[in-house]
Amino acid sequence: MTERVAATPGLYPLPDWAKETLSDLKGHQKGDLLSGDESEAIVGEYAEVRAEYVDDQLDAGLDLVTEGQGRWDDMIAHPLTLHDAVETGGIVRYYDNNNFYRDPRVVDDLGFSGDVARELERASDLLADADGAADASLAATLPGPYSLARLATDEQYGDEAEFQAAIAEFLAGEVEAFPAHETLFLVEPSLVTNPPAEGEESTATDAIATVADATDADVVVQTSYGALGEKLYAHLVDEAGADALGLDLVAGDRDDTVYNVQEFGATDSLALGIVDGQNTLVEEPETVAERVEWFESQIPNEAFDRTYLTPNTELFYLPTNKYRAKLNALAAATEVLD
Repeated sequence: MTERVAATPGLYPLPDWAKETLSDLKGHQKGDLLSGDESEAIVGEYAEVRAEYVDDQLDAGLDLVTEGQGRWDDMIAHPLTLHDAVETGGIVRYYDNNNFYRDPRVVDDLGFSGDVARELERASDLLADADGAADASLAATLPGPYSLARLATDEQYGDEAEFQAAIAEFLAGEVEAFPAHETLFLVEPSLVTNPPAEGEESTATDAIATVADATDADVVVQTSYGALGEKLYAHLVDEAGADALGLDLVAGDRDDTVYNVQEFGATDSLALGIVDGQNTLVEEPETVAERVEWFESQIPNEAFDRTYLTPNTELFYLPTNKYRAKLNALAAATEVLD
């Protein structure tokens, strides 16, 4: 029987109470973002944000709890923008929306950082001490190596494949420093929005496999913004080393996603992006459950070890009250499906 798991890949909106305080502490310009050596006051503020994120997820009843990535000013580029081998360039639009990140220009060989591991360690401690956490497990979130390489600028390696491999080795080193975690989400929107050229799919999947091999946890490669191309989808299923591939079922080309699964099979588990991460309309749990059942009815011959119920994108686009409501809808949908 398929296990249904309510989860998100993190990247939550800052609580309203923290926005003004952090803005005052960090500055009011787009350039006044984290540098990795923030003051005790900023560290303390983010600790409170992190604690609220953990409480939000436990209150909602999520099966997997993430750190929430409140410090990630640069969205999924964050692990590079704080790295000693990286210089930050201009402000760049983050995919097709009104969010921006600093262009991480890699100017030296990438070595170990440990920044994300420290964040996750703090979340692990919060989860261990929290009331009502007995049924929840820790999940880690990282950018996937393909998307991180696409979002960054290479001024060191000089070759696209070598750059992806270097990014992958860097991320794998970070994962090895993580505390115990049940699941690792690799956020890979660029696989849809800016896919590898034909014939270069294996370079991307090799990079993902390098990161996946660094953990004993279940690995979810989370895609967004539409359906994967057929050939790339097949490569990901066969070569990426992921336990689950995350599929965007909110996007209008969801029939293409269903076709890919019907035609090329799937990973042992799947993550279904069935709650709209960019729309403030909150889905009813019954609606979310119906979307899962609709998808499963399209592929009746497939049996999955686990189905993750997730948003189709990160939730940081939403107001705090809407993000919390989406968490509740995901968790309640698993109850409807039982």
